Amino acid sequence: MKTQDTRKQLQENVQKVMVGCQMATDLIWMCILVNGHVLLEDVPGTGKTTLAKTIAKSLDFDFQRIQFTPDVIPSDVIGVNIYQQATGEFVFKKGSVFSHLVLADEINRATPRTQSALLEAMEERQVTVDGNTYVLPKPFFVIATQNPIENTGTFPLPEAQIDRFMIRLSLGYPTLDQEVNLLMEHSKKDLLQEIQAICTKEMILECQKECEQVTIHEDLVEYIVRIAKATRNHPQIAYGVSPRGALGMVKCAKAYAAIQGRNYVIPDDIKRLVPYVFMHRIQMNHFSFTQDNDVEKILSNILNEVAVPTEELL
Repeated sequence: MKTQDTRKQLQENVQKVMVGCQMATDLIWMCILVNGHVLLEDVPGTGKTTLAKTIAKSLDFDFQRIQFTPDVIPSDVIGVNIYQQATGEFVFKKGSVFSHLVLADEINRATPRTQSALLEAMEERQVTVDGNTYVLPKPFFVIATQNPIENTGTFPLPEAQIDRFMIRLSLGYPTLDQEVNLLMEHSKKDLLQEIQAICTKEMILECQKECEQVTIHEDLVEYIVRIAKATRNHPQIAYGVSPRGALGMVKCAKAYAAIQGRNYVIPDDIKRLVPYVFMHRIQMNHFSFTQDNDVEKILSNILNEVAVPTEELL
């Protein structure tokens, strides 16, 4: 399968520059295949920008990084019409969002109006300025980052907007050996400059069509819905996984199966993806003083309680 072959090559490229990012690379490749977007929550200095640049170079994507601050306005993101005095006409100047891969760095430092401009572009794959609509390039993919340890001067994304992201993940710190090897290699040369494109944008569109052909049994779709309903009925959860979240899981499970080299989904695909696809879509009750690890435990308990289909699923 082209999808699996590309995944292997992408893993090899990322491993030349990063360490310990195999699962993150798989998840990002999966999101690109389903036209989703990634919310990357991590402390500064863990390689978020480097990972995004490596993936962009590997997939031959145009890349733009937007450093969000409170003074960034929507026109900086989506573009603006500029009056040309010589011709007496307005000319549209494209914003940073007109790229295949956009890294929205520290999205929670932008004002809600600017956040909404980006999120609308993510959802619609187009922008409208002064009544004119401009289509974004294909593929179009956003990695938005948030710093979980600092809240000064931030505008947290509302839960309804967080739900727009297909998955949320964290890179975390490397192990001792991984970090030593990383520092040794990066002290010798700029590893990112050695990354070569492994496919074309047309090949990625073919891989997306390949994922659409992956089979998911009706019993597994029901399994996903049962997990989602269990989050909605849990006493500690105010708002559980939405139908949009359940649909996202179906798409992700099919793409994840494809990158593993299968044309069918198995229950383990769904179990593996639940923390990434579902956890950020859950809002706890106000009286439940829980952290992310508590939400993860709740999801783990739900997975243990919901019966797994055992019939022939092919």
